[in-house]
Amino acid sequence: MTSRTLGSLTVSPLCLGGNVFGWTADEATSFDILDAYADGGGRFVDTADSYSAWAPGNNGGESEEIIGRWLERGGRGRGLVIATKVGAHPEHRGLAPATLKAATEESLRRLGVDTIDLLYTHFDDETVEVSDIVTALDDLVREGKVREIGASNISPERLRASLDFSAREGKAAYVALQPKYNLVARNAYEGPLAEVAAEYGLGAVPYSALASGFLTGKYRDGATVDSPRASGAGRYLDTIEGPRVLSALDQIATGREVAPATVALAWLAARPTVTAPIASARDIEQLAPLLALRDFELTTAELSTLDEASGPSAV
Repeated sequence: MTSRTLGSLTVSPLCLGGNVFGWTADEATSFDILDAYADGGGRFVDTADSYSAWAPGNNGGESEEIIGRWLERGGRGRGLVIATKVGAHPEHRGLAPATLKAATEESLRRLGVDTIDLLYTHFDDETVEVSDIVTALDDLVREGKVREIGASNISPERLRASLDFSAREGKAAYVALQPKYNLVARNAYEGPLAEVAAEYGLGAVPYSALASGFLTGKYRDGATVDSPRASGAGRYLDTIEGPRVLSALDQIATGREVAPATVALAWLAARPTVTAPIASARDIEQLAPLLALRDFELTTAELSTLDEASGPSAV
């Protein structure tokens, strides 16, 4: 895969989502997925301290722990950039400086590393001034506990205020932005948020790149999908854009002999400001079309077809 940069970090143009580790993928399967991803040229893994607190019997941090054990088993030599997020763990909610720092210490422990390559604030906390959040993150960078910082789920106004504070006060600045963004969810990112990212040179690392699996093409009228995310993904069939996007994906995927998921990721990877879309796989079979992105690029005409099918009104 052609490498890309986020601040001082060199990453691959596909980021492997770790939300499934310890949830729909057990530890052994997670290790297999991480091995196959690294073998396929992948160098960028995303997780969070809250993954997967929503699953019965889990407390949060399971994904980080699995990644940490994989790193200890031999993954350290694979050269992966590990990104995690703090602020949503059940025991460390919010971004008050003390909370943010305590959550980061726990992530360091679970991952078994001295330094986190990329640390995101998972959700903005508007009860805390951006100056306090950025200063706490800057402390972590200066202490060598974090290399680069990013933000997720933040408004354009708060993002701009954070970046302006960093520049004015000489503090560490966000280099990455993690928004929800895909072919059937464009409005939340395109517009003011993307404009701030472009203005300040941030790299977007979109989550929900495959719309909870909808853009894999397996969700169709009358089809039953065995997935805990089926209800969320299936709702796109009831939108104007959903069926239209599926039709365009089918057309291109059939003509190019690739999976619809590969096409959907290639569209996202080609968008302005996007550094690497995030996509997860709960088994090796699901990983294959994600890794196919390394050798695939859409033509200008194919990009236009997908642009027209999704439209700027996609929600």
